[in-house]
Amino acid sequence: MSATLRHVGWVLRGNPVTLLAGCGCGLLVLAALLGPWIVPYDPIASDVPNALQAPGAAHWFGTDQLGRDVFSRVLVAARLDLAIAASAVSLSFILGATVGSFCGYAGGRLDAWVGRFVDVLMAFPLFVLAMAMVAALGNRVENIIYATAIINLPFYIRFSRAEVNVRRGLGWVEAARASGNSHARVVMRFLLPNVLPAMAVQISLNLGWAILNAAGLSFLGLGVRPPTPEWGIMVAEGARFITTGKWWLVACPGAALMFAVLCFNLLGDGLRDILDPRMRT
Repeated sequence: MSATLRHVGWVLRGNPVTLLAGCGCGLLVLAALLGPWIVPYDPIASDVPNALQAPGAAHWFGTDQLGRDVFSRVLVAARLDLAIAASAVSLSFILGATVGSFCGYAGGRLDAWVGRFVDVLMAFPLFVLAMAMVAALGNRVENIIYATAIINLPFYIRFSRAEVNVRRGLGWVEAARASGNSHARVVMRFLLPNVLPAMAVQISLNLGWAILNAAGLSFLGLGVRPPTPEWGIMVAEGARFITTGKWWLVACPGAALMFAVLCFNLLGDGLRDILDPRMRT
């Protein structure tokens, strides 16, 4: 345990950007967990007499067209956006990494068929595919999660398939098979854990992309429905007031969205260095 902590400290000292990204992700998680209890105002309650107030002491991020506190809505929206992203990436990672690992290990026709399926799936513009699925299934939160998970599947299938395909002929894999382990145990116990560090960057990037995908669907009216606080909805509602100088309606939720995506993107390289055994020198 102490060796692991020393290694993590060594990585963070050598790459302070990773430390900043980790702190940013921690703030987002805290906002998601504590947001509904620490916000100064009800994020849904309207207060029309105080509509469209500029940022000030009473309302740090101003108010929207219905008088709702923008800061409270931005903070509460973190829970929904992070929950959608984490659920979608978890589903796509578990399914994609498992399918890709078994295909890369087995090879043959199964590997070829799955490879063609992934190629066909990636031939479509992925965001357009997500739009089509949500439009067909209905714009509910669970459908957004499923659509985001499906369009993320090709990344994990291709990545794990390629990594396992490279390792399946190595000596330690042959030794595991010769020891009497079943093929399923060789994949799940020996091969899959060895490709997880290499997939850490992809997982982190996909978290940011999943948040952006959910916000994009909501911005187009295909995601979460108003008056639920969600960053994409808030940007879409505020876009109508940009020409009148009400910049905070777009800038504040847009900045929160950009901050979340940037933190997860920057965190990926640090996770790779922390989890990769080859970095433990």
